[in-house]
Amino acid sequence: MHSPATPQITIVTTTVASAADAHRLASGCVQARLAACAQVEAIASHYVWQGALHEDAEWRVTCKTTPQAAGALLQWLRGAHPYELPQLVAQPAQASADYAQWVAQQVDAPGSGV
Repeated sequence: MHSPATPQITIVTTTVASAADAHRLASGCVQARLAACAQVEAIASHYVWQGALHEDAEWRVTCKTTPQAAGALLQWLRGAHPYELPQLVAQPAQASADYAQWVAQQVDAPGSGV
């Protein structure tokens, strides 16, 4: 358990097959105020799907949000994602106090009415 004094954010990542989908998800979650920012980067993925080994070019979307908004962000990504089984991973992270405060100011916490 983290002490209340430790600034916390949540990093949510997913991957998609095209730059267009990555940018759509990144801009959509920021515009919806579910993430303070989202970064898009090209990656190479190696995985087994339906019994076959795959190596594909993909695009990673990394979203910074608050712990309180992480569930809503994951739900939004699941609904907007083009994959049948999207990678949706949320990780708690320590942040500088100033950055964590900025993230909190940019994100609408569920039920906040902002």
